Amino acid sequence: MTRIVNCVLLKREAEGLERLTYPGDLGKRIYENVSKDAWQKWLRQQTILLNEYRLSPINPRDRKFLEEEMEKFFFGEGASRVDNFKPVE
Repeated sequence: MTRIVNCVLLKREAEGLERLTYPGDLGKRIYENVSKDAWQKWLRQQTILLNEYRLSPINPRDRKFLEEEMEKFFFGEGASRVDNFKPVE
C-alpha cells in the first residue's frame, strides 16, 4: 500500500518515502513530510553540491554541511545557490 504525505517541498499530497532515508530526528521529519519526488530533487541538489564544492561524504565537516543544506532545502529557505553552476540545456 502506498503511503501518502503532505509534502513540504511540493506543497501537495504525494507518494511518501518507503523507508527512512536519513538517520536521527531529521530523518524522521523527512520520512513524515517529504515525498519520493521531493527526495529525488534533493538527491540532484546534493549531487550538485558534492561536485561543485568537491565535498567528500567521508569527511565529517562535509557531511555536516550537507545535512544543514538538506534541512534548508526541505524545511528552511530552500536550496543554496551555487554561483558557478550552469545546468546542461
